[in-house]
Amino acid sequence: MEKPHSLTRELLRFAAPVLIAQLAMMANAVIDTAMAGRLSAVDLAAVGIGAAMMGTVMMSLISVLLALTPIIAHLYGAGQRAEVGREVHQAVWIALALAAVTILALRHPGPFMHLAALQPAVEEKVRAYLDASAWGVPATIALRLFSGLSTGIGRPRPVMVFNLLALGLKVPLNAVFMYGWLGMPAMGGPGAAVATAAGGWLVAGLAWGWCLKHPDYAEFHIHARLAAPDWRAIRAFLKLGLPIGLTFIADVTAFTLMAVFIARLGPVVSGAHQIAANLTATAFMVPLALGNATSALAGHAIAAGDRERARRICARAVRVGMSAAVVLSLVFWLGAPWIAALYTTDAQVQAAAIPLIMLVGLYHLGDALQAVTVNALRGYKKSAVPMVIYATLLWGPGLGGGILLGLTGTFGTARGAPGFWMAATGAMWLVAALMALYLERVSRVKQGATSSSRCTARS
Repeated sequence: MEKPHSLTRELLRFAAPVLIAQLAMMANAVIDTAMAGRLSAVDLAAVGIGAAMMGTVMMSLISVLLALTPIIAHLYGAGQRAEVGREVHQAVWIALALAAVTILALRHPGPFMHLAALQPAVEEKVRAYLDASAWGVPATIALRLFSGLSTGIGRPRPVMVFNLLALGLKVPLNAVFMYGWLGMPAMGGPGAAVATAAGGWLVAGLAWGWCLKHPDYAEFHIHARLAAPDWRAIRAFLKLGLPIGLTFIADVTAFTLMAVFIARLGPVVSGAHQIAANLTATAFMVPLALGNATSALAGHAIAAGDRERARRICARAVRVGMSAAVVLSLVFWLGAPWIAALYTTDAQVQAAAIPLIMLVGLYHLGDALQAVTVNALRGYKKSAVPMVIYATLLWGPGLGGGILLGLTGTFGTARGAPGFWMAATGAMWLVAALMALYLERVSRVKQGATSSSRCTARS
């Protein structure tokens, strides 16, 4: 039996480049915000709103492609190398359909504009931002496929390298398109989307060009002629991928609507909430990276017939993830005043943010556990039950409870933003507990099946 510390090292070696790649992606948004802030309030608002709309549309759709990683992991673990390329080809057909829908939504954002009710000057720039973003959709999806393939075969470092390359291109491309460097017309805020699209196409071309020529990828037959649509394979892909996409939508919409309701409480409270939300998203990258590593490594073990190892990987990932979560939570609890001061010099916003940051510490414990376990379940190709759990709890007691605690007197005096975070924390803990129980059940059933088959083989 493997020693626990060897599993920990394996998980961390896999998760570290995934984490760096994810942080590089987040840094792009920080750069856009900082560079737009040097232009005007209208450009800053357009970049923030446009990025939120674009991210919601794009990620809600292409999150279906997250199914590629566990599917590839199973083929790789089973030694079916040639089938990996065929599965990627089927994912291309799904990606083309998703790209068409995404582009259509970004080019015709009327429903979003109606809901947002923006000022004319801001709406004009947001529309330009979304229009430019549409041109980058195929590149974003191509990079998602490259990431799913490389992660599934246990090689996350190339994804990290190309994400860092995209990050390195962001500032100069922003300067060209936003500020008008090198004789280009200064586009302001929408130029950030043009820069993202241009950089995405360049990096996607380099990533896939490298992949198709690298000898380590030759055995997967990626370079073969694109296979015709195999509807059985596509249905199997969507059976896993669609619930993943709906799970993402449930999470994003609950969090987005929470921000919308909190915005009613005024700019000070809304600003404090944005600080808490940013901390939550940043801290989430740690268990998410560990969860991605768990999904791939457990998938390899399951497909190779070593379900005992898959179970140990999942258990070790939960322990490592929760250990890291406790450390981060302590930082939030003990350092809330200093963290708030790093974000803003406004005394009122600081005062409103401190209790929210402390609540983020509690929220993150549940968020970390569910991030590891839901990804581990994807390694077992289980996504339907998590989708139901997410939608029921995040929309019900999470968002609904937040409205009752934060805006009404149903349970005493309305608590404002802390009420929303209390409800969200309780809902996330419930999600995490149910995910952990479901993972225990799934892995134990598989373990039992394996033990029985081994006994039969020996008798």
